[in-house]
Amino acid sequence: MTALLYGLVLAGGASRRMGQDKAALPYGGRPQLARAFDLLGRHVRRCFVSIRPDQGHDPLRASYPCIVDRKGMGEKLDGGPMLGVLSAHAAYPDVAWLVVACDLPMLDDRTLATLVDERNADMDATAYLSEGDGLPEPLCTIWEPAMLASLQEHAACRKIRLRQMLASSPVRFLAPPGTGALENVNSPDERDRVLRRLARYGQEAGC
Repeated sequence: MTALLYGLVLAGGASRRMGQDKAALPYGGRPQLARAFDLLGRHVRRCFVSIRPDQGHDPLRASYPCIVDRKGMGEKLDGGPMLGVLSAHAAYPDVAWLVVACDLPMLDDRTLATLVDERNADMDATAYLSEGDGLPEPLCTIWEPAMLASLQEHAACRKIRLRQMLASSPVRFLAPPGTGALENVNSPDERDRVLRRLARYGQEAGC
């Protein structure tokens, strides 16, 4: 039986390179987290936001159902995306998770719909390949429960690198969208470039 699909927006990063909270940055007049949550929510049964324990009182994040990073998930997991994903798995171990980073301002419905339509629940995951380097893109991926259970078992004894895990596992890989939908925005310069691109194609008003 195919597991239900839940959604997880990763919003627990420290935003050090950006110098301000990436989740709160506006695109099309809305915080990036709000846009990502609403977009993802259209493609999954339930949707959550992944946060660190110290972010629970942030008004923006607190307005959404959150899953807080759990301690004791493994000594090699001191933070980062995998801790958020495994914390979500611990909360709902029988579902698959469509995980997206909150800092993908050009992510669109078509990219997510294709990922969901092409999901192979008999494999460990369904993922896009990166437009930049052709490697697996872990931050817009469907992770099946069996793979997450296996990763959770191994987290205590080895460092888990998301791309390496996808590259070495039976995964349904999809060709890059070719639209910039998976382009992370981590710094002010990157954000300025994306804003110019969105304006050039008249997209920002619909972001």
